[in-house]
Order: sequence, then structure tokens, then C-alpha cells
Amino acid sequence: MPNDVNPFKVAAVVSFYMIAALVMVFVNKAVLNKSPDLPLLFLFLQLCIAVVLLHGAAAISSRVELPKLELETAKKLAPVVLVNVIGLIFNTLCLRDVEASFFQIARGLVLPLTIIVSLISTKSTPSTRVIIAATAVTAGFLLGVAPSSAVPVHATPSALSLFYGFLSSLFIAFHAVLIKASLPYCNNSTIQLAYWTNLGSAAFLVPFIILRGEPMILEDLIHDSTWDGNVFLWGSLVTGIFGFLLCVAGLLSIKVTSPITHMFSSAARSVIQTVLGVFLFNDIVTVNRAGSIFVILLGTMFYTWVKSVESGPPPPPSRKDIDLEALGDSRVSEETEGGDTTMVFDVDEKEGK
Repeated sequence: MPNDVNPFKVAAVVSFYMIAALVMVFVNKAVLNKSPDLPLLFLFLQLCIAVVLLHGAAAISSRVELPKLELETAKKLAPVVLVNVIGLIFNTLCLRDVEASFFQIARGLVLPLTIIVSLISTKSTPSTRVIIAATAVTAGFLLGVAPSSAVPVHATPSALSLFYGFLSSLFIAFHAVLIKASLPYCNNSTIQLAYWTNLGSAAFLVPFIILRGEPMILEDLIHDSTWDGNVFLWGSLVTGIFGFLLCVAGLLSIKVTSPITHMFSSAARSVIQTVLGVFLFNDIVTVNRAGSIFVILLGTMFYTWVKSVESGPPPPPSRKDIDLEALGDSRVSEETEGGDTTMVFDVDEKEGK
């Protein structure tokens, strides 16, 4: 982490991300339990609400600057938008088909896959300790998905739901790395990238919603007296708001730290998510599942320690750096951390403070 980034701000961003993510998981799960046949329409409403909120924020504050919708920029951002919406689709389908407490196990390969994608993109070679950490997390995933007689048939995840979890993890890893390459096309603004991502993802979803016949399914449900439409409507509103907050918090987390540190915050909330899943949805937590979460967390924490040790303390600033800082010449700083280049804004200056 660069010297000009306040560690308390980093901690605040990561904590904010974790809280928003927990709300998203459990409200999403509640809605999908009530309306399992409307996953894409539900996701579409979330994205649209986030876009509306961005427009509202831009109207209220001059600090929020929305991008101009230009075809050339849209083409450059198409990869990150497409990867984002595919990841969201598989993420939603996975959450629909597994228990909330099992969700983080189903996506337990996020960290190893992010490590692999980061290493391929930077063309670097992992250290032995990094390989050990990734292997530990993978072992935790395998422990959690292993068949167990202690799990009732109705609570046993299907092979398809696990496949959804794997694809979700893979596209999350791609997305975490692509964000860094996409920020320059948005004037290095996370807000502008969030706008493009939400708007573009909503547009990509429209044809698939129609092909799946979800508008017709919704019409049938409206006329079904047993369907509680309030859960769907309020759930869409709440997850739309927190999806907006989560998007911004996630982008800031990656921008201020690194893709791997961003993934660590996801793993750190696993224990809370498991406890809440048991209390809210009566999820079943076996010894295998509890052990799986523990091993995944242990491997992730070990990786974080390895990352900090291998990166080492930052070197003291040179005379040239001090002169540039005194002149206020730099607006964006770059750091190389284990082969990753991280773009970090001066937050106070960006906010006009």
C-alpha cells in the first residue's frame, strides 16, 4: 500500500464492503427463495436501481461525475462489462440453488483462481508459500463439497450448483484483474466505471430475460395469490441500493489495495455469513462444512501474511519523490506489489478537500 493512502481509509472501505456484501447475500437469498424462477429479472432490477442512484447522486453532488456515453468507450469497456454480468448471473444462480451458509464454500475457489489469473496477467512465477496458500484454500473447498451422510438430501448441493459456483469464482477473478486495465478508459474514476458496468450489464441481460420468458412468469405470479410480491419488490429495492454501495466499495477496495486483498475481505466475512445462515434460514452446518470454512479462511490469512512478507516495507522516498510531492505534481501514484500495478488516487484531493 502506498504511503499516501491512510490505512484507516483502507480499513473503512474493506469493512464497508463486507457489511454491504452480507446484506446482499441474505436479502438476495430471501428473494430467490420466494421467486426462484425470476433470477435474471431480479438481477436486472438491481442494476437499474443502481444506475438510477448514480444519476441521483450526480444531481445532488458535483463530486459524482457520470461519464459521457460514447461508443468508442463502450467498446473498450465491453470485456469488463461482459465478464461482470456473466459473473453476476452465475453468482445469482449459485446462491439460488445452495444454502446461504454454503455459498462461500461453493465459491471457495475465488482466491486460488484470482491468484492464477493475476499471475498469468503479470507473467510472474508464484513463490512456494503462495502455492501452499492456494493449495490450502483449494483443499478447504474440496472438503466442503465432499459428499457427507450428515447432510440431508434436500440440503445437498447439486453438481450444477457447484459448477455455477466455480464459474462465478472464475469470472470474479477475471473481473478483479480487468478493473485495473479498465479504469484509464473512465478517467481513472471508480464512479464512472461503476456506471458503465451497471448500465452495460443491465443492457446485456435484456435479451436473456426475454428468451427465458421471465416477463410472462412474472405476470403469472402476479395473479397467483400464494406469491408474496412484496418480498420481490422490497428485496429488489434493498439489494439495488446495497448493490450500488457494494459496487463502489468493491471498486475502491481493488483500487486502493490489490485484487487479492479485495478477495480477502470476501473470505473474512465467511464466519459471520455461516452463523447468520443458520439463524435466518436454518442452514445445516456439518463438521465438514465448518472445517471447510476454517481451512479456506486459514489459507487466505496465510496468503495475506505471505503477501506482506514478500512485498516487504516500502523504500524511503527519494529526493526526487519529495520534490514532486512538494510541488503537488502527481495526481495518481503507482505501486508494484508482487507484480501487480495498483493505481491509487489521492482521495482527499479527488473529493475536493
